[in-house]
Amino acid sequence: MKNLDLFDVLDDTTPTQKAETEKEREKKPESPPPTPPASSEGGNDNDDGSFDLAEYTHQVYLRYAISVVKGRALPSVSDGEKPVQRRILYAMHRLGLTQGSKPVKSARVVGDVIGKYHPHGDSASYEAMVRMTQDFILRYPLVDGQGNFGSRDGDSPAAMRYTEVRLTKFAELLLSEVDAGTVDFRPNYDGSEQEPVDLPARLPLLLLNGASGIAVGMATECLPHNIREVGNAAIALMRNPSISVDDVLQHIQGPDFPGGGQLISSTKDIREAYATGRGIFRVRARWAIEQQARGQWRMVVHELPPGVSVKKVLEEIGEYADPQVKKGKKDLSVAQKQMKQLFLGALETVRDESGKDASVRIVLEPRSSRMPQEEFTALLLAHTSLESTVPANMVAIGLDGRPNQKNILELLAEWVQFRLTTVTRRSQTRLDQVQKRLHILTGRMAVLLNIDEVIRVIREAEDPKTDLMLQFGISAIQADDILEIRLRQLARLEAIRIEKEINALKTEEEELNIVVSNETAMRNMIISEIKADIKKFGDDRRTLIEPAERVAAKVASVPDEPCTVILSKNGWIRQRTGHEINIDILSFKDGDQLLAIEKTRTVFPVVVLDSGGRAYTLSTSDIPGARSDGVPLTSLLEIPPKMKVVVMCAATPDTKYLFSSSGGYGFIATLKDLVSRQRAGKAFMTLSKEDILLQPANVASGSLIVALGSKGKLLSFPISEMKELSGGKGVIILGLNNGETLIATAVLPEGSSLQIRGTGRGNRPSQMVLKWGELQSFVSHRARKGMLAPVKFKPEKIEVF
Repeated sequence: MKNLDLFDVLDDTTPTQKAETEKEREKKPESPPPTPPASSEGGNDNDDGSFDLAEYTHQVYLRYAISVVKGRALPSVSDGEKPVQRRILYAMHRLGLTQGSKPVKSARVVGDVIGKYHPHGDSASYEAMVRMTQDFILRYPLVDGQGNFGSRDGDSPAAMRYTEVRLTKFAELLLSEVDAGTVDFRPNYDGSEQEPVDLPARLPLLLLNGASGIAVGMATECLPHNIREVGNAAIALMRNPSISVDDVLQHIQGPDFPGGGQLISSTKDIREAYATGRGIFRVRARWAIEQQARGQWRMVVHELPPGVSVKKVLEEIGEYADPQVKKGKKDLSVAQKQMKQLFLGALETVRDESGKDASVRIVLEPRSSRMPQEEFTALLLAHTSLESTVPANMVAIGLDGRPNQKNILELLAEWVQFRLTTVTRRSQTRLDQVQKRLHILTGRMAVLLNIDEVIRVIREAEDPKTDLMLQFGISAIQADDILEIRLRQLARLEAIRIEKEINALKTEEEELNIVVSNETAMRNMIISEIKADIKKFGDDRRTLIEPAERVAAKVASVPDEPCTVILSKNGWIRQRTGHEINIDILSFKDGDQLLAIEKTRTVFPVVVLDSGGRAYTLSTSDIPGARSDGVPLTSLLEIPPKMKVVVMCAATPDTKYLFSSSGGYGFIATLKDLVSRQRAGKAFMTLSKEDILLQPANVASGSLIVALGSKGKLLSFPISEMKELSGGKGVIILGLNNGETLIATAVLPEGSSLQIRGTGRGNRPSQMVLKWGELQSFVSHRARKGMLAPVKFKPEKIEVF
């Protein structure tokens, strides 16, 4: 049985085969699920009729994936709608629920949708319809809802038996031409109805309203845009099909969100996102400073980033101003206490004044009018969703039926091609109608000129239709029309009306022939229609585009002073002022001892690594001082229960270290690569289950790397052979045999000596010094197995001096 690839299954037929397949589907119901194969190409089937379950499962899952991708989750480039949305709009169109009609119960529409077109749950259809009514979700809502359809604060909509719906005026852009022969129709799930494959969108709705969805192995996040900008970009592409992405971006400035806000991403980032079809936009709330009596002022937020509600912002402020003790902890963490003090010292009052007059109005009053406004707003932007990111991932089903990530130019170009096809079909359909009507009217004129003779033929003939065709040289269609004419239509005024209609139809026929046969005329007509739609539905941009720097969370200023950080084996950490610390007099809790001590400065980061290779960052302000035993790291960081801290580094962020593991692998990394703002840290070094993280070595002014194996083999090689990475497993440092491990590494400046320490007979401490000249005999290349060191004891560690 042949292996199937997802995209091969999506579109593995030629256009002719597709047409034949559609005709076959009209004649017979939808095919049943695939049956287990009787044999496979690999010859794994048995004579008893068994089959390869893995291969069968592979095919069935691919079919399921295709169903989700094409039938549920992803929108189409043509009309910008998912199948359920398209079916809802078409069902409402069939029910006559236009803007001028009386709305009907949502339950009636949902029943029609799931009964005729979408054989899934009613809740899924209703939720999709609700989304099309929400003006805070869609830039241009397609359904006009009456009743409770939810709010941006997360309030649920009322049940569908309580709400009513009809189409908005804007829905005309999708439905006005659906019955004009513009798109293909296909049988519904049971073959009892016909539904459109696409809706004839007069504008690129995928860019206007955006789309969001998660399929199997792919997802989409298309952002909304302004109709004037998108329409002008489409016109530019109609006039010049060879324009570039930069030309398109002369018209489309950026996303235009329903709730407004301020897009602060740089021009470069915006261009990159549109050129690749994937990126991240940074959006900031908009606010105003209202002056009060006696010099007081307050910050009033009136626009929020997409996906951010008033409720969410208030909850975030509440979490900082009144934090709760985390589960499993006895008290607030140092970070929670600091943020509480910061917010309570800056913020006096927070009120939600949103209502009918203003959909968003958050009032934030500072504790003191003397507080700088920039500092107050920066605090809120840095720690709440008033400034957030919006991802863009423009994945859609193209005209070829395949889902792909597309850039802004590809999306517009495919819609332009779709529009050319739909208008060509619309024009050809209308031309056929005009020519048919002209043919009938020509026959009627012949009747009116010879009415007496026609009446005589009809009265005397046994087969009037045949005799009329022979007597007057008319066609069967014209003869049928003549036989069905009413007597009132034989009046003299009727001849004048027919003549006027013939003249008008001939003029229209000439215009349609020009449009159908001339692509330039076709494009000009589409451009004029786009301009008319822009004039009818166009509105001003809501989202302000003004690049700005991201507001970073500011930490209270720390004086730059020397300090020493002390870490014990059981994970207790403390600091002492200055570098003159006598290690011999340091005290620890019972059963604990020193693990690491680092002389640093208060402004430098402190990084610790656990036994799993994960890196955590501390500020010296988080570490208690005085002469106490310190605090456990678990109260400052979120370290997994089974992990132990084994390494500590404290230096300038640009300091480079050699990181290695007992498995013989390692790399050089800069300390800033380990820094993380998360209490849970970040994955840094990849270790296998048996690997142990070794003490890192500072590579400053080093020229030679020395590695010592557990069997006493020593290898030295130039530092230039070591690879610099920001994380991962690294490269081989020392070639190891079975049962051998790497126990220590060091970086030697030129001219220095190496001291090897270990235990001899009777577990007596032993040591040996190799001078720079003696080390040259061990110099080779990275990843070699090295040579036995000239020691008569078991080596355990090495030191440089």
